[in-house]
Amino acid sequence: MNPITERDIRAAFVNCTKGEARRLYVPRDLAERPWDDLDYLGWRDPRAPDRAYLVAELDGGPRALALRSPAPTPGETRRAMCSLCVTTHTGGVRLMVAAKAGKAGKQGDSVGIHVCGDLACSLYVRGKKDAGPGARSYETITLAEKIQRTTANLAAFFTKVTS
Repeated sequence: MNPITERDIRAAFVNCTKGEARRLYVPRDLAERPWDDLDYLGWRDPRAPDRAYLVAELDGGPRALALRSPAPTPGETRRAMCSLCVTTHTGGVRLMVAAKAGKAGKQGDSVGIHVCGDLACSLYVRGKKDAGPGARSYETITLAEKIQRTTANLAAFFTKVTS
């Protein structure tokens, strides 16, 4: 992913108002992010743990989604698989819900996806972050194919939100 500025991030949101995009938390460490290893930029709001955000390069430019995620229940240890990167975690995969874009979203329609709770799918796929024993199943596909699968899954989710 190419480095992106806070201004570009705020302008890229497709499922919230411009006012909401202006007020949401954007990480201050954008310059230090490992951009060459990211397929998308994802973060959680430290002031509101139920909020998360995704920014991806789609259709020639950045597109962003505001997400909601229920707080984990105490003692949650169920093993689940991320729908984006196919990494399994014990208690580390969260249901993230995005309001649909446009009129449907204003009427309360939403789309959900199970995703790594720390939104570090790109790093798990590349082996730069470890999700623990058994997190990555043995696969015969190449790293490039795993990256392509992750970005295709992400693009499909964006399509569901915007359609």
